[in-house]
Amino acid sequence: MMAKWSLRGIFGGSRPIDEQTWEQLEDALILGDLGAEASERLVAGLRAQAERLQVRDERDLRSMLRDALAEELSENDPTLHLRRPADAEGRALPAVVLVVGVNGVGKTTTIGKFARFLSRLGKRVMVGAADTFRAAAVEQLATWAERGGAEVVRPERAGQDPASVAYQAVAHGIEENADVVLIDTAGRLQTKAGLMDELSKIRRVVEKLAPVAEVLLVLDATTGRNGIAQAEAFLNHAGATGIVLTKLDGSAKGGFVLSAREEAGIPIKLIGVGEGIDDLHAFNAEAFARDLVG
Repeated sequence: MMAKWSLRGIFGGSRPIDEQTWEQLEDALILGDLGAEASERLVAGLRAQAERLQVRDERDLRSMLRDALAEELSENDPTLHLRRPADAEGRALPAVVLVVGVNGVGKTTTIGKFARFLSRLGKRVMVGAADTFRAAAVEQLATWAERGGAEVVRPERAGQDPASVAYQAVAHGIEENADVVLIDTAGRLQTKAGLMDELSKIRRVVEKLAPVAEVLLVLDATTGRNGIAQAEAFLNHAGATGIVLTKLDGSAKGGFVLSAREEAGIPIKLIGVGEGIDDLHAFNAEAFARDLVG
């Protein structure tokens, strides 16, 4: 089960479609945090399609809704781009992934779960603890990364420059022939400009050794659309290539999956559906739509 929020309760088997059906569907989408405008647009499209095809049975409407949701969620390619690049001598370099997001969204645990996800695919993973601004961040990250089967590269001294730690992690990954290096980054500094400057510096320094393959933005599904507003600086300036949605397990905000993809303009690549180390999965639009609609 990917998400607790569901549209299944709207459809009562083989009942005929009536005005109440459309009202219930739109209300459920809005309550699921899809947003009023997007919900209205989706329902209007389904209604027009149902009239054109003379659909009268709720079972057929369920199938149409499932297909419409899957189509919307498939507009961006959710593939993780983790192919290892090569240097000038042909030596394989690790795929470098920067993990970004505001504090409190579950970034630290997500990195550990992502390390586990990759380890189960046979990848050798290194994790760079480059969030040196937050107290205890390094120890928290180390605990989760080690649970995920990854080696952790820690700062060599207190207050070490984050870009220096990131460089150190990628260099170690190259030496140890790692497949993937995950870089944790700060989620908050005194100003947004300072935070984006720090991320830009990390990227510049890292790319002296290896290109950045992905910049994954972690969002907390329970914060709904507010989460996107909080992450606006990352979307506009950090070069995010994909979204990781956390805390979908107990959320009534399943519609946020659609609004996050639409408003952010980048694909959802991973979803967190529980608190366990194995509860991070690759996002599949058809499976998610089927889970919500039945």
